[in-house]
Amino acid sequence: MKYISEFRNPELTKKYLQDIKDTVTQPWSIMEVCGGQTHSLVKNGILDLLPKEINMIHGPGCPVCVTPLNLIDKAVHLALEKNVILCSFGDMLRVPGSKKSLLEARAEGGDIRILYSPLEAVKIAEENPEKEVVFFAVGFETTAPANALSVAHAHKKGIKNYSILASHVLVPPAIQAVIDDEESKIDGFLAAGHVCTIMGTSEYHPLSEKYKVPIVVTGFEPVDLVQGILMVVQQLENSKAKVENQYARIVKEEGNLEAKKMIAEIFEVDHQFWRGIGEIPDSGYVVKEKYAQYDAVRKFDISIEKVPENPDCISGLIMKGIKKPYECEQFGIKCNPSNPLGAPMVSSEGACAAYYHFSDKVEV
Repeated sequence: MKYISEFRNPELTKKYLQDIKDTVTQPWSIMEVCGGQTHSLVKNGILDLLPKEINMIHGPGCPVCVTPLNLIDKAVHLALEKNVILCSFGDMLRVPGSKKSLLEARAEGGDIRILYSPLEAVKIAEENPEKEVVFFAVGFETTAPANALSVAHAHKKGIKNYSILASHVLVPPAIQAVIDDEESKIDGFLAAGHVCTIMGTSEYHPLSEKYKVPIVVTGFEPVDLVQGILMVVQQLENSKAKVENQYARIVKEEGNLEAKKMIAEIFEVDHQFWRGIGEIPDSGYVVKEKYAQYDAVRKFDISIEKVPENPDCISGLIMKGIKKPYECEQFGIKCNPSNPLGAPMVSSEGACAAYYHFSDKVEV
């Protein structure tokens, strides 16, 4: 299958692995920002095939994992106390809130539906004019256009009973926060290809130039990842620091202009709280005042007390690359997919889930 099989080619993967071994002369720490990249690295056994000098560090690129605990509590509150139809992507349902998950809320009678597109939620609102419908709009720049489109669509059709509970986070500010963290020691980055499909690569040039760090945009298949790692290593070994695009078959320098236009119409940049990490300046999208009636937080004036995270969960340290999942005392013991202490254990992009399912770090 063209555009998949060639990027899973074992011989090409071996070649790039050998090129990495022939190039590296000293230890380097490289962060793959996206949780999808983490899953591919672990699932395909790539981490075990890299030379010992290469230390892959897992980044904060899991939107479900960084969705604030308080926002999950608000979603549960909406479903159980406000009698709304709460719609979400499936990943969010098992993520623990402070008292319960959306899945548990659904078991208690909440009308919580799993959708594949926010436009489906708009249709549900149109078909149920007597009910309020809220879409839990979570994601990086990748999902922002579709969520923005749903608001624009509802606005155009005059639908009043639709809103979004938005938790949109942005990658470049997160990379800067990781670099600025004194405990993080990252020499180079693999940037997430799907985010750059929307936003392009131009946002990364200032970061690379300011911090003198290589940033290589990659895809998610084995060939993508090992070639991307090789490109980072070649820069590091030659004292270079620039943005390169391994994912050129998809990503353009300017990104998707129509998608960016839709984002700019509905959202504006603001500070964002990241679960396990804290507030990062200018790292999220919020609904513009012009479309405030489609912002569930403002529409329902929800006030939920903020509570601290489970002290046994070190997901923040894992997402900043300071700890590996298996270095958590509760990994595979008190924390597992059936009883997650934090989102990284249940999200399809969570680093803890990747190691739990695909590595030999825990007996299952």
